[in-house]
Amino acid sequence: MLKNKVLEIRKAKGLSQEELAKAAGISRATLSKIETNDEAVITTETVSKICKALECTPREIFLE
Repeated sequence: MLKNKVLEIRKAKGLSQEELAKAAGISRATLSKIETNDEAVITTETVSKICKALECTPREIFLE
């Protein structure tokens, strides 16, 4: 399972799950699953949407 920093970055930016989900155009339930590493498959489209909403790169979420 690939660890990610979505939760950490979201909180650092002062966003709620609801706010980020709306900005990214995904459901809050999907975001919750991603943050807890409960989502087995994360599409590149979803990663792109989250990165755009958080103003970061996939590298910042998954590699740093």
